[in-house]
Amino acid sequence: MIDTRAALDLAGIDDLLSADEKAVRDSVRSLCERRVEPYVGDWFERGEIDDIRGLAKELGALGVLGMHLTGYGCAGMSATEYGLACLELEATDSGLRSLVSVQGSLAMYSIWKYGSEEQKTEWLPRLAAGEALGCFGLTEPDAGSDPSSMLTRARRDGDDWILDGRKMWITNGSVADVAVVWAKTDDGVNGFVVPTSTPGFSAPRIEHKMSLRASVTSELVLEGVRLPASAVLPEARGLKAPLGALNEARYGIVWGSLGAARSSLQAALSYASERTQFGRPLSGFQLTQQKLVDMNLELTKGLLLALHLGRRKDAGTLRTEEISLGKLNNVREALDICRTSRTILGANGISLEYPVIRHMNNLESVLTYEGTVEMHTLILGQAMTGENAFR
Repeated sequence: MIDTRAALDLAGIDDLLSADEKAVRDSVRSLCERRVEPYVGDWFERGEIDDIRGLAKELGALGVLGMHLTGYGCAGMSATEYGLACLELEATDSGLRSLVSVQGSLAMYSIWKYGSEEQKTEWLPRLAAGEALGCFGLTEPDAGSDPSSMLTRARRDGDDWILDGRKMWITNGSVADVAVVWAKTDDGVNGFVVPTSTPGFSAPRIEHKMSLRASVTSELVLEGVRLPASAVLPEARGLKAPLGALNEARYGIVWGSLGAARSSLQAALSYASERTQFGRPLSGFQLTQQKLVDMNLELTKGLLLALHLGRRKDAGTLRTEEISLGKLNNVREALDICRTSRTILGANGISLEYPVIRHMNNLESVLTYEGTVEMHTLILGQAMTGENAFR
């Protein structure tokens, strides 16, 4: 049987990783292989995750929840180590990486970056351990790529705040213990730490998805949610704050999307090596080899880009447009790799006995969330030309 892992690293990228980076990667891969991979196809088919809280605690015990943050029980690992973890998580399923990404890069990061000491002490250790789950409420039914058009409002009532509004497509929403919710106030956009047990807060699950089915996706409904003044994120001022958190999540996607691509390419290579047609393996035909080589080439380029961006993030020199470059390229190429892998598997490519169609469907969501192709194209276009073409 062919060693697909070795066959895919034709550029020797593994040699660019430190021993610590490889150890993080291998520990996450081991947990995924033991705890998720045997079951995720069934979860996807049923649209349910068995024992999500138990899984969160295992992820917390491994240190991957908020792993790139420091203090408050967080592991304080490097951006590159976090990226490698995202790759391994998404090689198992995009829904698993989304759970970790929303928990650590959106909910936890927002509290860590913009929260008060009391908010950090109350929530971050529990979230890092997986003893509590968090979600991030920015997107609305009519305000996706344009968050400045949000309708969720927060108004003063004495010393308290009253929140009213709806958020849509919220990962972890109906299982979360705390929601970081963004709302308009008379002074602009503010962030609020909202315990999900607060009266007036509800989070109905979104059903009938054909993508990210092994992930909890919900609507957040806020009807007269009363919060104390201490619920406000004191350092979050304007849309720059939630967009800063989104950049953290987008960085993880730069790496994670390549995990889905790698898994699909491995499945295609293994299948082509074992499947015989016209008296020889599929891998012995020139057209199949061209597909395999082209996919490996794009995966390799994506990995080199992700590693470069990781090194820049660790050095503190990573710019917003560079994250957009990575998200736009790597998700787009990963989706194409999944689609091409599906053609090599033929009719078997649509079966959940193989991971390819699951990864392909999942990446249709990843292509859209954390910034659509159009939004990242315009970010890069503005960086190149100096012209704002968003409106």
